Formats: sequence, C-alpha cells, structure tokens
Amino acid sequence: MGESSTVKTYTRHFLKIIGAFLQIFFHWLFSLVYSGSKISMPPINDLLLLESATSLAYKIRTRKIKSSEVLQSFIDRINEVNPLLNCVVDKRFEEAKKEAQIVDDLLASEVISEEKLAQEKPFLGVPFTTKDCIPVKGMIHSSGLVKRKHNIAEEDAKSITSLRNAGAIPIALTNVSELCMWWESANKVHGRSRNPYDINRIVGGSSGGEGCAQAAAISAFGIGSDIGGSIRMPSFFNGIFGHKPSPFVVSNHGQYPEPVTEEQDRFLGIGPMCRRAEDLLPILKVLTASHKEKLKLDEPVDVTKLKWYYQDNDSGSFMVSSVVPEIKQLFTKVCKHLDKAYGVKATKVNFKRFAKSGAMWFANMKSPNGPSFRQQLANLNGTVNPWMELVKWVLGLSEHTFIGIMTCLAEKGGCKYGDEKYEYLVQERNNLRRELLELLGNDGVFLYPTHPTAAPYHNEPLVKPFNFSYTAVINILGLPATHCPMGLDKNGLPIGIQVIAAENNDRLCLAVAREIEKAFGGWIPPAIKA
Repeated sequence: MGESSTVKTYTRHFLKIIGAFLQIFFHWLFSLVYSGSKISMPPINDLLLLESATSLAYKIRTRKIKSSEVLQSFIDRINEVNPLLNCVVDKRFEEAKKEAQIVDDLLASEVISEEKLAQEKPFLGVPFTTKDCIPVKGMIHSSGLVKRKHNIAEEDAKSITSLRNAGAIPIALTNVSELCMWWESANKVHGRSRNPYDINRIVGGSSGGEGCAQAAAISAFGIGSDIGGSIRMPSFFNGIFGHKPSPFVVSNHGQYPEPVTEEQDRFLGIGPMCRRAEDLLPILKVLTASHKEKLKLDEPVDVTKLKWYYQDNDSGSFMVSSVVPEIKQLFTKVCKHLDKAYGVKATKVNFKRFAKSGAMWFANMKSPNGPSFRQQLANLNGTVNPWMELVKWVLGLSEHTFIGIMTCLAEKGGCKYGDEKYEYLVQERNNLRRELLELLGNDGVFLYPTHPTAAPYHNEPLVKPFNFSYTAVINILGLPATHCPMGLDKNGLPIGIQVIAAENNDRLCLAVAREIEKAFGGWIPPAIKA
C-alpha cells in the first residue's frame, strides 16, 4: 500500500512537471504567432471618462455637467475604440439620449432637491453597460449562442431594473463566451474581444467584454455575472475592480443560461465591475437594496481592526499553472504596506484543500437532472451531436466554438451526481468552507490569487483550461470576493489579487479594495505606444 502510494505521488509530480513544460512551450509558441501585431489603444482625451461613476452622479445632480454631455462622451469613446476591441455587441444610443435629456430637464426644473435625488436616485443620469446574458429590454439576449442571435429581451433583469430605478442609463451590451461557460470571450455571434493593454491577449470570460469595456473607459460602470470567476477573471485581466457578492443578495433573474439547481443558483452572483473602488459600495447598495440589514453596507469598516490572512498559491493543484513571481510579490507588498502604515501583521496560511479546487468545482456543479450542455447548445430545443459538430468545426461549418463542442464531449466525464467521488468532493468543499469560516469570523479577510498568470494570448486557455480554479472555488464556498488591481507586470499587463470574506461580509471586501487602491493606485489606463 505504501509503495503504491509512493508510485502515485512520483507519477503525479512527473505529470505536473510535464504539464508545466508544455504550458511554457505553448506560451512561447503563441508569443511567436502574435509577435507581429502591436496596435495601441486610442488615448483618453476626454477627462469625463476618467471620473468615477460616483463623481459623475454628483456632478450631474448638482448641475455641474449634463447627463447628455456625459452620455455623448461615452458614445464617442465606444465608437472610437470598439472597432479595435470588439467588446460592445449591441447599442441603444438613441433611447439613452432621450433618457439623458429627461434627466437634464428634471434637474433644470429643480422640483426635487439634490439631497432627495442623492438618496433615491444615486446614479441619476449615469451611463452603464452590462453583458449579453443579462437582459435589457429591447436589446439582444444571445449569450453568444448562434441559435439566440435574433432573441430580443422582452423585459429587464431585476438587477437592471434596480439600476434604472436608481437613475442609471443602460447604453450598450458587451461580449461573452458561448453560453458563458469559458474564460475567453469569443463566440460565433459577435466574434472575439481583445484586451486593451495588448490586443493579442484575452479579456477573460464570461464577463470579458465588460471587463474590456471598463478598462477602455466606454461606460461609467458595468455589471457582470460570476459562477466560476466570470467577474473576477475579466477584472484581473483588464486591471479593474470586480465584486462577486454573497449568495442570493442580488437577484439572478433573467440570467441565461439559468442555473439548473438551487446549488448553482447559490454559486452564481451578479455584481459590479468598475475602474474606481469607490463605486463598488454604492452600486452594490442599489443591487442589494432588499438585503440592506443582512449586509450592513452602511456600517463603517476600519481596516486596521481587521484580521488579515493570505495564501499566495493553491498548494499544488494538478494541471494548474504555478503562480508567477510577480503576482506572488503582490502579497509581500500588501503585507509591508499594512505593517508600515498601520502596524498590522498579516498571517500567512496554507489550506491544502485548495489543491482540489477544480475537482471540487466540477463536482459541485453537477446536477441530478435538468438540461445538459448539449441541450443548452441547442437552445433547449433538442440536442446537438458534438461529434458531428466537431467534424463541421474542422470544415469551418459549425455554428459553435471549439470549446463549446469540447465541453459537450467532456460533460459526462469525472464523477457522477451522487456517486462516491461526488460525495467525497462535496464533503471536501464543506470542510474547506468550515475551515475558512472559522478562520475569518466576522472580522477577517483572506487574500488569494485571482489567477496564476497575467492575461494569456488568444486561444492559449485551451492548453491551461483549469487555471480558472482560483476563482471558481470561491463560488462553491459561497463567499463574497473582490478582485483588486495592483499595477502592471513587466509586459504591461494588469495583475492583482482577490480579497475574500465570510458570507454576507461583503463590506469588508469593499473596504479592503479601497485600501489597496489607495496604497497601490488601482486602475491604470492602457498605455499609449508611439
């Protein structure tokens, strides 16, 4: 028994070394493929684009600027950069202009006080964007699926309604991966989105178009959804802030595909994506208004009184990239800042169960019934034959992406719902959740990598498919998490970390995000190359 265990251990280490070598080789190969394309972003010349959503809202309701002026600035920016980035997939400019004019007329009438507007309409006249899987009435609702390319939303998602009631104006939809189940935003309906820091790199997924849009400053703020990292990974790759909220505090109404089980509904979260940390809290307040008492978002947070913990790797997940040194160094920087500024000591921890993150996520996503991915790809009207689709893809005739087809082929792999391995991995998830909650309590935060590397080249995720596990595990643990940008790496690509707290302690994550922004600068506009 001992000898067998030793053989398995050596085999695992050997395969991990081989896997790491292959990832290095393919990264080098992709770098050669994309070496000739170095187009830079148009500069941000309009200073309104650099303001936070909170600042714009204040200036609009105090009549220092007009909503219509702000809207036109973002429309001009979309028209300027979208041909290069392909992050916006549908627009409602004319309707938005009418809504902005109504705002300006209301403010000119002075029938409602500034104080009342600030309380009841905190984002009055502020333009925002959201991803093409969260419905906005009258706009496309395809989720990147060809069979839904003519589908038009008949009503707003409840999250969109909440933002409209707060005075915000939706202006555009952004790109996603096919059926929101991959971490590069590319599909056969809208094509591929490109990273504003390097157009040869991915924007992440599934809220990748939204991450790109925020980094490129094409709206004041955005909304994404996250079941395995779909807010936090795009925020990481595009150098912005993104928050996955606690379970059930924001309605998932309208999201397509719909969660199949109550567990999946618990894992899924709709939350804010923005350039400025100060916007996270007020946007989340709007989205979670009915859970105000539970979340205590108005309760002040003193970051010097928090207990800080961190882990800079996943303890050695199989087939997952190692965290690169530049990202590991971020944890040292945060620790030094806390010590120097406040005399606060962060404690390094090592939860070994993180090594099973990917396996735990896949197991906990299993369902006893409900539509399969093959049925989802058929838009719940029959099923697709993935082998036939693979042949058609080779011939350039399939209406599905390669990763969508491969997901169909792989979905029956691994454990089965209810079998021994499934029960084991669910129990491991429960054990890890219990350990983290015991550590965090109501005054602890946990810093953890959002992703092990900066944004890969287009298609490179195919050779490192399980790197999403750093964010995915947090979803199945049911914990709130905020990605915080912390500058650029040696290649000029954004890097950062995620901060995690106990369930319903979202306010701690948001307070830490503001502290990290204050200390390290937050969002950095994409560089302009000569």
